Amino acid sequence: MSSPNTRTYAVGIGLLFIVVFLWTASNFVTQALFDYGFNKPFLVTYLNTSAFTWYLVPYAIRRLIKTERSGRAGYLRLSDSPEDAGTLVSDVSPRPYLTRPIETINDRLTDRETAKLALTFCMLWFIANWTVNASLGYTSVASATILSTTSGFFTLGIGRIFNVEKLSLAKIAAVCMSFGGVILVSTSDSTSANSPLSPSPTMILPEVPRALWGDFLALLSALFYALYVTLLKVQIDDESRVDMQLFFGFVGIFNLVLLWPFIIVLHIFGIESFEYPNTSKQLAAVFMNMFITFSSDYLYVVAMLKTTPLVATVSLSLTIPLAVLGDIFLGKWATVKVMFGAVLVVVSFFVVGWYDSSTKEETLIQEEQQPIGSSID
Repeated sequence: MSSPNTRTYAVGIGLLFIVVFLWTASNFVTQALFDYGFNKPFLVTYLNTSAFTWYLVPYAIRRLIKTERSGRAGYLRLSDSPEDAGTLVSDVSPRPYLTRPIETINDRLTDRETAKLALTFCMLWFIANWTVNASLGYTSVASATILSTTSGFFTLGIGRIFNVEKLSLAKIAAVCMSFGGVILVSTSDSTSANSPLSPSPTMILPEVPRALWGDFLALLSALFYALYVTLLKVQIDDESRVDMQLFFGFVGIFNLVLLWPFIIVLHIFGIESFEYPNTSKQLAAVFMNMFITFSSDYLYVVAMLKTTPLVATVSLSLTIPLAVLGDIFLGKWATVKVMFGAVLVVVSFFVVGWYDSSTKEETLIQEEQQPIGSSID
């Protein structure tokens, strides 16, 4: 039978597949939104991340139910036995589950600590999503997707600095393999890069090719994705330490409250004029994108905590072969170069996943074999 660690890792891999599918769909929805004449990357990102605020609703309901049950339990405890009429509910003997080590109980983040963590990461989160959405206004969906998937390189380096990832030949080879697949697909896509782009924001750009701006924004997105994923792993380590719904709810409320002034600033300086979606297609695309972000980003962080930051970021590369399969389904057959690049990306993902999974199992076995009180060197 597989160990709990293996099952948790497998669940994480499964969640990553779902996230890849949702993010691929989101890229096409965002591009369609721009094609419909609503090229507002900041506003779209603001609406998407603000949708996380809805995660506070189930949390508030749970707290309300818990408070109500606690009140009822206290009332029954005082009335059930006259001799204990003056006894508080908190004076009842500890339940069996409280016999766990104290540090295990206190290791879970409090509501205040969760709020501080969300405040720390909400800007990293927003920038990572904003830059990739903005890049779609200057370059093609394929180029933006390809460049944003290079976050595996950044994750490997940042993870090594924070001791979240350990360098190995297998990991380096897999990341290089993934990058090779990205290069093959991007060079094959170079002909489409010269095609007319969607209407861009009214921002006055320096004398730099627009496609280069799009590529820069996509790479910036990859860097910030690697940053927040790695640092979240450092701060949280395991999903059991934090209420993920509460965390995302705080991220949403902080973005909603803190970032709306930037919408006015962007409008005043002519970078991105503010306007509401004014057609049914625009409204449908906006709400669909909000729903995808609302669900996929939550699943992505849960999957990252169940696996590793490197596995999570390398999984982004799977959007490339998925896009290729989508084109084939639509009757647009890819070139041999694109197909081979997609295969390299898929293989690299499974190599990283297999290596991390086997390493975790070896570590777990060594820990179980260690005598109590000793440590692994």
